[in-house]
Amino acid sequence: MAEQEEKTDAGFEPESSGEDNGKVEVEDLSVQLANTQERNLELEDRLLRMAAEQDNFKKRMQREREISLKYAEENILRELLPSLDNLERAVEQGHSSPDAGTLLAGVEMTFKGLLNTFEKFGVKPMADEGQTFDPNFHEAVAMEASADVPENQILQVYQKGYMFKDRLIRAAKVVVSKGNVE
Repeated sequence: MAEQEEKTDAGFEPESSGEDNGKVEVEDLSVQLANTQERNLELEDRLLRMAAEQDNFKKRMQREREISLKYAEENILRELLPSLDNLERAVEQGHSSPDAGTLLAGVEMTFKGLLNTFEKFGVKPMADEGQTFDPNFHEAVAMEASADVPENQILQVYQKGYMFKDRLIRAAKVVVSKGNVE
């Protein structure tokens, strides 16, 4: 024991007890555990967000695919509309010329057949004369005064408008009434 006292007296510190080391290790482990738990929560949150984003992406792609399929024929049908217009003009011309009865009958049959084909695929003409002008469905090419037709009503249709299912594929070109302008 005398030797031990000498070491202490000589400026040496006695060895720390195992309890103090154990407390430091437990505190270090507690801090590490807390950090790990916090990191785990962050990663779980990121994972949930990524899963939700993935789910939203799948739903959006499904909706876009359904819309794309629903309107796949739109461009083809839009290209056929000028032919329909030409046939309609020929029918109108045939009515004004009485000696072209056979031609008129053939053109009318063609026109009706083409119109039926369009309707089978969901393309329908819009009835416009006498309706209120709506810039969402009509394109005004002129405005004229009229004592008979109220203001903002369609007087004449230059080119019919067409709907494809629930979508406008061509606006009607119309003459709109200014009303009774004096």
